[in-house]
Amino acid sequence: MDYTPDPAEGQRVYDLDRAHVFHSWSAQAQIKPLPIAAAEGCYFWDYDGNRYLDFSSQLVNVNIGHQHPKVVKAIQEQAGRLATVAPQHANVMRGEAAKRFVDRSGTRHQKVFFTNGGADAVENAIRMARLHTHKHKVLSAYRSYHGNTGAAIQATGDPRRWPNEYAAQQVHFFGPHLYRSPFWSDSPEQESERALQHLEEVIKFEGPGTIGAILLESVVGTAGILVPPPGYLEGLRALCDRYEIVWIADEVMSGFGRTGEWFAWQNWAAEPDLIVFAKGSNSGYVPVGGVVISDTIAATFDDRVFPGGLTYSGHPLAAASIVASIDAMTEEGIVDNAKRIGTDVLGPGLRDLQERHPVIGDVRGLGVFWALDLVSDRATKEPLAPYGGTSPAMTELVGECKKRGLMPFTNYNRMHVVPPCTVTDAEAKEGLAILDEVLTLTDQHYTG
Repeated sequence: MDYTPDPAEGQRVYDLDRAHVFHSWSAQAQIKPLPIAAAEGCYFWDYDGNRYLDFSSQLVNVNIGHQHPKVVKAIQEQAGRLATVAPQHANVMRGEAAKRFVDRSGTRHQKVFFTNGGADAVENAIRMARLHTHKHKVLSAYRSYHGNTGAAIQATGDPRRWPNEYAAQQVHFFGPHLYRSPFWSDSPEQESERALQHLEEVIKFEGPGTIGAILLESVVGTAGILVPPPGYLEGLRALCDRYEIVWIADEVMSGFGRTGEWFAWQNWAAEPDLIVFAKGSNSGYVPVGGVVISDTIAATFDDRVFPGGLTYSGHPLAAASIVASIDAMTEEGIVDNAKRIGTDVLGPGLRDLQERHPVIGDVRGLGVFWALDLVSDRATKEPLAPYGGTSPAMTELVGECKKRGLMPFTNYNRMHVVPPCTVTDAEAKEGLAILDEVLTLTDQHYTG
């Protein structure tokens, strides 16, 4: 697209923001948000006319790319027809959106509960599991993120939980992570076996009769892009069946093409009871989330009131954007594109960078969902930034990427490579070339 720079308007936008907007997860006086003027596909522009290749997908949600015309048109048309409707009424777009989730979610799911976003989807999935099982505890992994609200932040396994621990009934366990294994494993198979053994021990010591749900990101997102080793999700399914525990698959970040499948769990041969979605289901064009519910759990509430609901549950604008987004992803082969890009371009390209840049300790991922684990010493695996913090090296890396027109996504010592699922070969290679240049500078911080 052609964008005419307007620096004066950019300054006005920045001044308005700094005067009145309170930002998420930030010390307000220490941030300098970038005013964004326009976007298209895998790129966006600031008011000075600088173009950025979006290797962050904003917050790993713009799976279909920026300003997809079919989705924009669907929202516009729905706004002109019926802009809102209360959740107790039926709406065609809400029903069509639910059907599209069900059609892509496996054999045991026929119902969908809509929420406003991923965090309250997690909240309601936990509530369903507790009411269905009559058991109160929820197990979730360290190195996880499940959302900002009460039970969701309590279930989170990264440092964002620490200042928000005001709830009970949440228990954490170690999930598999071969590069930084807590189980001293030396193969993916061994990591899977030992991680499952650990999880079963936690279940036994916490009391199977007290555990209502195990909540797990199918592929861990913000906390590291951790791909489950062979057999782990199948083993999790078996444990849940053995101890009558509900498996909640958090697909907020990993779903809708991100890993090259509609849902990340579909990369393995196991099926969850509850599937939580948000972000990629409509690329965040309108806030939305929800829970795909197994028939068994849905039947619990046939004659029993489910004690939960939201004014905007299944909002028509959100539902219309979901229908248009899923249809466009289907028609345009976007999920298959994400898989191919991961296999043919990003995976090989990132591993090539690892061979040439000692600061890259590990490369892992699927589809358009990758992480570079950056270290100052490969032998010790010393991270380039401390757990829960940052470092001058990581700050420099981010700044140098932006200077070259690449918007990165970083978390602690990791660079996450998460472009839209629509990214082309040329765009992916453009991003890899910038990373190559920047990592040459970052290598100066390597001490091993």
